[in-house]
Amino acid sequence: MILVLRALGVGDLVTAVPALRGLRAGLPGRELVLAAPSWLTPLAELTGAVDRVLPTTGPDRIAWTGPPPEVAVNLHGRGPRSHRALAAVRPGRLLAYRNPGAGHRAGPDWDDDEHEVRRWCRLLHAYGLPADPGDLTLRRPAAVDVPAGVTLLHPGSKIPAKRWPADRFAGLARSLAARGHRVVVTGSTDERALAERVARDAGLPPQAVLAGRTGLAELAALVAGARLVVSGDTGVAHLATGYGTASVVLFGPVPAAHWGPPGDRPRHRALGALRSASAHADSTGSGGVGTHPTLDAIGIDEVVAAVAEVERVSGAVAA
Repeated sequence: MILVLRALGVGDLVTAVPALRGLRAGLPGRELVLAAPSWLTPLAELTGAVDRVLPTTGPDRIAWTGPPPEVAVNLHGRGPRSHRALAAVRPGRLLAYRNPGAGHRAGPDWDDDEHEVRRWCRLLHAYGLPADPGDLTLRRPAAVDVPAGVTLLHPGSKIPAKRWPADRFAGLARSLAARGHRVVVTGSTDERALAERVARDAGLPPQAVLAGRTGLAELAALVAGARLVVSGDTGVAHLATGYGTASVVLFGPVPAAHWGPPGDRPRHRALGALRSASAHADSTGSGGVGTHPTLDAIGIDEVVAAVAEVERVSGAVAA
């Protein structure tokens, strides 16, 4: 049995898909258990690599009660807490980045300047296991009742610095609707007020607000069948990559080189570049409270132009 720790969010799970599939291919015939938040179970099933989810909310909370796993794999971080948590279940082998402070001297060295997908593939390669960084495609969810062919705007993020100003999302929604896009606004339950503001200021009807009305499976289906996705650096952007849905992703405090869509896929476009950490620390941006200055510098016209480009490349058409 293989126990894999990745107790994070949607984007984190999607970026780990190539590594999860590499474990499945390189260690065949074994049950693969993913230690992750239970609400991610629908998405874990769509990877095609996970047999079951062990509900886990963080590296210090692995409620493992079975016999020691044959292999434990740390896809959560560099340690030491995550290393120690996995070592505590007494696996036959621990595959993880080198961290002498956690008592783990094997494995490759961590590289801060590395794309998240490649980071975990490189870990597997160091242990002689396969992993293809391009293997990001997700399975489509079973048929669910969500609109198809819509343009999905996702203005929210758990991290305020990653939010493009709401008034610009509203302006973008107005511009795209005028060009024939059927715009919907998504988000979590906590982001419903933000989504309603964007829709109201854009002149969209109330039914265009889907924030708080979709579970994870429904959101995945919505992205899979969408015409286009525009979002910040958040989980929805990674779903768009996984489904090959045309997307424009707006980056601020974290560079696209670390978390962005693959550079060889022209139907996905990343806007924004990392500024200095001091600029982020000293500025909240003029367009939104907590907005990173890089995001604040991205104008509506720039996003509209990027939308036109990815649609030209992908041949996306309205439903």
